[in-house]
Amino acid sequence: MEFSSSLLENAVSEFAKLPGIGKKTALRLVLHLLKQDPGNVENFGEAILKMRREIKFCERCYNVADHSTCAICANPMRKQELICVVENIRDVIAIESTQQFSGVYHVLGGIISPLDGIGPDQLTIEPLIQRIPQEKTEELIFALNPNIQGDTTIYYIQKKLQGTSVKITTIARGIAFGGELEYADEMTLARSITNRLPVEKYVQH
Repeated sequence: MEFSSSLLENAVSEFAKLPGIGKKTALRLVLHLLKQDPGNVENFGEAILKMRREIKFCERCYNVADHSTCAICANPMRKQELICVVENIRDVIAIESTQQFSGVYHVLGGIISPLDGIGPDQLTIEPLIQRIPQEKTEELIFALNPNIQGDTTIYYIQKKLQGTSVKITTIARGIAFGGELEYADEMTLARSITNRLPVEKYVQH
């Protein structure tokens, strides 16, 4: 693409760095902003900067938060004894959109994947193990992507929890094996949470 303005070119290049945004889409977005009132564009830019500078991660579950504890953990109406274990923040958002889960979460920050160089120590597995006796957790629900890495992670954590009284379940396989949680439709995801299974019937080793 040829640009008559280096300012425009730089803006397009920055937008094109976002996932799923090609040069043409980036140009369309930049030209849209160019048509807007300068005040609106300033608000847009300030919102992004403020989010990046001030956002925190919940000290309890590692979800995004405005304060040291996220709004979900701080909500007294949530079932604090029920923890849903997810890979990332996108999965929290996907499950919350179903309005079928009333417990709290634990964000691992990834899944065990030796081929990608990701081991248990790089995830928030140990804080999860510590939470369970401290919070008198009654049930741990695994809502990880149904693939080999997800199963490996479930198996590893299950082994770490042997000897504890916590009930361990996983979402039902309404999600196709090899699929991704965040792309499942809300109805399928809701049914998977409602019809969760004991983890022993899910992970066979």
